[in-house]
Amino acid sequence: MYAWIWRKLPFGLPGKLAGSLLLATTLVALLWYVVFPWAEPLLPFTGSDVQVTEDSGVPGAPGDQGPANGPTDDAPPGDEHELPYDTDRNNTAPPDEDE
Repeated sequence: MYAWIWRKLPFGLPGKLAGSLLLATTLVALLWYVVFPWAEPLLPFTGSDVQVTEDSGVPGAPGDQGPANGPTDDAPPGDEHELPYDTDRNNTAPPDEDE
């Protein structure tokens, strides 16, 4: 098929290159502006699932304001920043450059 298109394009090699570029650009524009918008409602993930918004619906995601009535029941009050591991151990001091 591509060989047939290449043979049918006029004006020698420069015309074939320009014609190929024009055909490819036209095809991409047709898909982007006509076919994909037409097919979007037919896809199983329609609506806000494919849109990027401030509120993603995922708890803890960037832009998530959290629940309106305080912290969740996941952690007791006051323990929001307590880490389950020691942050001081295995952190050796860097060597002095004077030594």
